[in-house]
Amino acid sequence: MSKRLTDKEGEVRELTDQDVKQMRPMSDVLPADLQRTIRQRGQRGPQHAPTKVKTTMRLSPDVVDHFKAQGPGWQRRIDQALREYIREHG
Repeated sequence: MSKRLTDKEGEVRELTDQDVKQMRPMSDVLPADLQRTIRQRGQRGPQHAPTKVKTTMRLSPDVVDHFKAQGPGWQRRIDQALREYIREHG
């Protein structure tokens, strides 16, 4: 019988060489539809808009807090606010 990978609290122990030897490929243990789901996760689709430029900028904490408080997509909303400013102020 092999040693459990987790303790009573759910903490995962360090893997041993024996643990690694007993591992099997995903294709041997998971149904095909689940394998597809795992492979697709984290893969981006084609971009629908021109590529954005990655940059670093410093913003006031209250500005970041305001946009983050509205939930996921806060960086996109900052981008939209800046675009609106450009439209209004040229």
